[in-house]
Amino acid sequence: MTVKRGLIGALLLTALLSVGVCLPVSAQVASAPPAGTAIPWNSLSQDQQRLLSRMSGQWDQLTPQRQQALASGSQRWLGMSQDQRTQARQRFNQWQQLPQQRRDQLRQRWEEFRAQPQDRQQADRENFRKFQQLPQQRRQQLRQRWKNATPSQRQEMIARARARRAPPKPR
Repeated sequence: MTVKRGLIGALLLTALLSVGVCLPVSAQVASAPPAGTAIPWNSLSQDQQRLLSRMSGQWDQLTPQRQQALASGSQRWLGMSQDQRTQARQRFNQWQQLPQQRRDQLRQRWEEFRAQPQDRQQADRENFRKFQQLPQQRRQQLRQRWKNATPSQRQEMIARARARRAPPKPR
């Protein structure tokens, strides 16, 4: 079995998500205002205001993008179960303990993933789900194989995986 490029992308995505990109302040609001639009403090729910209370004095000085991120994150946080909140705190703590260089690297990979077309992102997510269903030992073998491969071997793995994924040619 070879390692698919989408699988590697999905692995990177999961690594990033598992260490904090899913922070409560990065989620989306169901009815988010247009990008770049400031959010008035009084438009937040009472629960959101309570959650973001330490930001109240400086809310108007925040950029609209930061306001939107905080508002959507607070809405997501309020919708989480206690277990989900515990997991989010753990991921955040893991994220904070990473060296700055590693966090920067993960952010860059996340941006690269987000820049891909939606169908490519979906394929990466699906490949990751398939990878997660493999036995732990097999996942370790694949990770080690990828880690030990030279750049040219990795390119060959990717090419073989793409060839297998390609739709059959009509006759």
